Amino acid sequence: MLSDRSKLTTEKRNARSRGIDRLSTLRVVDVINAEDARVAAAVRRRRRAIAAAADLAAERLRTGGRLFYVGAGTSGRLGVLDAAECPPTYGTPPSMVQGIIAGGGRALVRSVEGAEDRAADGAAAVKRRRAGPRDVVVGIAACGLTPFVRGALEAARRAGAATVFVTCAPEVVEFTDADIIINPVVGPEVVTGSTRMKAGTATKLVLNTLTTAAMIRLGKVHDNLMVDLRATNAKLRDRAERIVMDVTGLPRARARALLAQARGWAKVAILMHFRKVGFAASRRLLRECGESLRTAISAPPRRAVT
Repeated sequence: MLSDRSKLTTEKRNARSRGIDRLSTLRVVDVINAEDARVAAAVRRRRRAIAAAADLAAERLRTGGRLFYVGAGTSGRLGVLDAAECPPTYGTPPSMVQGIIAGGGRALVRSVEGAEDRAADGAAAVKRRRAGPRDVVVGIAACGLTPFVRGALEAARRAGAATVFVTCAPEVVEFTDADIIINPVVGPEVVTGSTRMKAGTATKLVLNTLTTAAMIRLGKVHDNLMVDLRATNAKLRDRAERIVMDVTGLPRARARALLAQARGWAKVAILMHFRKVGFAASRRLLRECGESLRTAISAPPRRAVT
């Protein structure tokens, strides 16, 4: 394992930001923005690995598995953030996608010094959740060396879980044992070692893409609409009504009434409209069609559907 952190890309000095403390504020912003512009291209270069990870996650989630994100500091917070957004966006149970951060919940709002240095804690966190062969564990470490993350990945592998590693340091790839490695190389940071910047942005893009692509594969998106959302607050009720209106052509009042019958579930409401069935039959048909609304709408008529 690499022991000299000064050799890591994420720890090197950026020649393009030298002397930044002598620049005007506008020029500082320009330098940061120019560096940020490099991130999307770095992520794109890893698109095949991201797609493979999304397919792997979809495969495991489809059969009742779970997706775990494990990280420390910024990486951990980004994992928790992505996991927390899945239930309201895609109607997933909170247990399906989970975020694990070194230091626990308090580390989300305040740095917990030293928490990332204990590999045993990472392993214990994975064991507590009983990660196993049906699950996927994604380790996130900008520098690639975080003991908490590596301990978690090692425990996940021993338990038979699929493993994915996300890092911005190319130097650690050869020392990493994971089923899939996603390594967007964004280069040194504007402020040396501040991986909350480009590395954090790259990580956010990777995780957004991974879960979004997996949820699309699971049938939770119709066209480009989040039809599996549950209307649990005013914003989501309005969005659900607009989704039903958009897909069915119904006026808002009718869409609202249909959603009430569908218990706030946009996908079910849309299928109830097109197939002229009730809630239970709509859910049954969706299950038979692998939760694909497009397939369920066009499926051959069933006899005695109620």
